[in-house]
Amino acid sequence: MQRSISTVLLVLLTGGLFSHHALAEQVQVAVAANFTAPLQALAAAFEQDSEHRVLAAFGASGQLYAQIVHGAPFEVLLSADASIPAKLDSEGLGVSGSRFTYAVGSLVLWSADPAYLDGSPAALKANQYRHLALANPKAAPYGLAAHEVLEKLDLSAATRHKWVEGQSITQAHQFIATGNAELGFVALSQVYKDGQLSSGSAWRVPAELHTPIRQDALLLKNGEHNPAAAAFIAYLKSAKAAAIIKAYGYQL
Repeated sequence: MQRSISTVLLVLLTGGLFSHHALAEQVQVAVAANFTAPLQALAAAFEQDSEHRVLAAFGASGQLYAQIVHGAPFEVLLSADASIPAKLDSEGLGVSGSRFTYAVGSLVLWSADPAYLDGSPAALKANQYRHLALANPKAAPYGLAAHEVLEKLDLSAATRHKWVEGQSITQAHQFIATGNAELGFVALSQVYKDGQLSSGSAWRVPAELHTPIRQDALLLKNGEHNPAAAAFIAYLKSAKAAAIIKAYGYQL
């Protein structure tokens, strides 16, 4: 099986591949880019509470889907939407009955400049910026939500020539963080922790301006007989995991 993963960043979240405990296993998890920070926190807690280890790859959900279809050895998928896990399930690549919603995401308009946004869409509507960052809507559900917001605000045509698209929500965030775009749409979890904005300025987009970002998890066929995969799925449904997920601005 081809084991190289070209379109996602493979990150080992532990200090080593193997536990000192004989029964310890590792689980390979494909994770939507918007969920990077929460997953890192969840993995650390899961590894402390169990004898298992998490090996995670982050990327746009569409890219992760392509990797799974082409044989990537992932055992669990944490998507940024509900449609991709459902599609994999229907294609026989998921374990029947394992799919569930682990988080509902929030979209935010963000600028690295603390004075650029005033908690409203005023700067977006003023259209005085040179670049507006967003994720590719074909690969990233948060990018699709951003497109829906611009349509609802009747700003798509007026701003289209200023769009800079990242292949994932992580890349869209990088465009803004580095100043290549004055503002843009990112996941709230990328700029929010423990009830407050971690940097810059923002407008939290009202949920009614876009389709709900329901993020579903799926146990993949590769992980069907892996006790670490089953344990991680169970952990995601726990009260401790829920508290971590909520801390990053997600709803359950």
